[in-house]
Amino acid sequence: MKKIGFLSFGHWTPSPQSQARSASDVLLQSIDLAVAAEEIGADGAYFRVHHFARQLASPFPLLAAVGAKTSKIEIGTAVIDMRYENPLYMIEDAGSADLIAGGRLQLGISRGSPEQVIDGWRYFGYQVAEGQDDAAMGRRHAEVFLDLLGGKGFAQPNPRPMFPNPPGLLRLEPHSEGLRERIWWGAGSNATAVWAAKLGMNLQSSTLKNDETGEPFHIQQAKQIRAYREAWKEAGHTRSPRVSVSRSIFALVDDRDRAYFGGDQSDDHIGFIDPKTRAIFGRSYAAEPPALIEQLKQDEAIAEADTLLLTVPNQLGVDYNAHVIEAILKHVAPALGWR
Repeated sequence: MKKIGFLSFGHWTPSPQSQARSASDVLLQSIDLAVAAEEIGADGAYFRVHHFARQLASPFPLLAAVGAKTSKIEIGTAVIDMRYENPLYMIEDAGSADLIAGGRLQLGISRGSPEQVIDGWRYFGYQVAEGQDDAAMGRRHAEVFLDLLGGKGFAQPNPRPMFPNPPGLLRLEPHSEGLRERIWWGAGSNATAVWAAKLGMNLQSSTLKNDETGEPFHIQQAKQIRAYREAWKEAGHTRSPRVSVSRSIFALVDDRDRAYFGGDQSDDHIGFIDPKTRAIFGRSYAAEPPALIEQLKQDEAIAEADTLLLTVPNQLGVDYNAHVIEAILKHVAPALGWR
């Protein structure tokens, strides 16, 4: 059995070919798609966060709105770039959104990916400490976030407060019990996956990772997942971790699917996420259901994961994306034992 959700990057463009032509369009359609996904039996609605781009950015208003309009589906991010975040303020936002959703938040966080501007986190008021780089700063923000998310008191109360305080040091409010166990780390390398396991975070492995062995993407990703699980076991955590992978998968079941994706016979790609880091980008899958099922059987990383996030072409509109998700749930997942 596998949890299956969608992942939207939340693009918008004024192009007449796009169904999402403004920020308002993409926000409202994101809520509608989450509602539709819940109705057809999907397990999760996840959103990517990018700054300085015509994409979804500040995630918590959207997560809270989705939480208020749905009742069962998991609601998450994949991922929030921690280089840009004030971890204390983020705890308050996350606690509020999780309480509105009734404890359904699944927050993916990470060091982040290359952005639209150079060192965009500087415009948010952050500086890299001497001897560190921006990746280390993002991990440090994540460590502060994790340390305080559990509800530990740390702030000295005012002896003459405006309102009565509980005894002892004060914690951030509102506190949402259990959210600490629903934090995921988006790992681009084996080393950061191991680091995430030691800190007790779930693992999100995306459609790209550092090319560390030259092997096909799904094999490298499967090895990353195994290294993560081994590190989790060695750390002595008492709960079982969760692992997600993201894929672009399209079951060609009607003429619209064939028109949009019928010519997509993609393979892995090699690129650079920064001048020093060679990365491997995973392939997309698009085929008639019988062929698609056979292709997906060969994907070792999907087999290793308990959660699959389907990246959706959000600019094609809510109805079509709900169809894309439903086609996987109906025509592909049962044959693979995912349902």
